[in-house]
Amino acid sequence: MVQASPLWYVLWVAVAVFGVLTWYLDKFSQRRELIRLSAICGIISMLTLVLWTWTDF
Repeated sequence: MVQASPLWYVLWVAVAVFGVLTWYLDKFSQRRELIRLSAICGIISMLTLVLWTWTDF
């Protein structure tokens, strides 16, 4: 079994944090720019995680 890099796990945590932050800001804030920024960062983190996992580099 191949061990993942510690950075891979940090990226996994970032995906979770951005997901919760986006939900929280959407429900309890009116700052649309911050919600959009959080969502974009989450999407970038998730795509990077998926590509890293599938390509195994």
